[in-house]
Amino acid sequence: MIRPVAHVAAMSAYALARLDAPSGRRLVSLSQNESLRPPSPLAVDAATRALTAGHLYPDPDWCDLRAALAELHDIPADGILCGGGTMELIACLTQAFADETRSVLAPAHAYPYFRTAARIARARYDTAPEEGGCVSVDALLAAIRPDTGIVFVANPGNPTGTRISRNELLRLREGLPRDVLLVIDEAYGEFADHLAEPMFDLVARGDTVVLRTLSKAYGLAGMRVGWGLFPGDVGHEIRKVMRPNNIPAASQAAATAALSDQKYMRETCALTAALRDVFIARLRRAGFDLAESHTNFVLIPMGSAERAQAADAALRAEGIVLRGQGGAGLAECLRATIGRAEDLDMTAGILELWARKDRV
Repeated sequence: MIRPVAHVAAMSAYALARLDAPSGRRLVSLSQNESLRPPSPLAVDAATRALTAGHLYPDPDWCDLRAALAELHDIPADGILCGGGTMELIACLTQAFADETRSVLAPAHAYPYFRTAARIARARYDTAPEEGGCVSVDALLAAIRPDTGIVFVANPGNPTGTRISRNELLRLREGLPRDVLLVIDEAYGEFADHLAEPMFDLVARGDTVVLRTLSKAYGLAGMRVGWGLFPGDVGHEIRKVMRPNNIPAASQAAATAALSDQKYMRETCALTAALRDVFIARLRRAGFDLAESHTNFVLIPMGSAERAQAADAALRAEGIVLRGQGGAGLAECLRATIGRAEDLDMTAGILELWARKDRV
């Protein structure tokens, strides 16, 4: 038998959503944080036109997409790198800046792929406690070790949905050693940009990266387009481990067009927030202790891992799939993506009924 290398053999596979429904039931997936509506029609048209050049390799420098991002966010185009979702960029960051001698640090309930990427790079993965479901800057600073190489912070967080302020992120950066790379993952930033400006200005220091994606607010999860603003020296190293021609031409075209339709994106965020807040309020009335969310999903504490499994089973029996959060250290919670109003109504109704039966 062919043996894998030791560090891969010791890993668990990244936990994907289990998308199945009982026979005869319509699958309602609220498990993958996808947009509740399709991408802008401008993006669809642009992707369709790009298919006529499908025999050609895509632009390896994403020139049109970078120009659109630079203009929209008033940032330098030469600092932008694009990847197959932010997952590719996270993986490249750990490959380039972490290994057996340089560890990775993140909050205790951070996006699980941070851990996966660190282990692929053979780096130790450390965590710092959170406070009330939020990132604790004091805990992160206290957890820094002499070999810490990267600190990952998702803001807003996944799966918590919570966020910390710009001032707290600035305090974190000021408290970190200058040779520690801070990576701020703003995959859900568009849902919270009305609360604070993005952190792009920190990148000029040379020790911070800010990541974003078009999978969420722009509805392009299936096109796999992530991007980030990188200091020049950091970006130079990332290019060495990044796949060439990594984003298909149709995806680049769709993303560029989607950025031009800011009205559509903002409508998506507003609709998502309205449905989310109604869903949260309804579950709170049913006795669930939900925190505020600044994303397109909500985290639902069930009280214990056993209760979370029971609630999940009740939902799956009706064809509704939420996402368990054991991989993020929250086995007592389920995460629900904000989807169509009728799907949320059905989900809330089942959880209300389950909660009443559970109390008997």
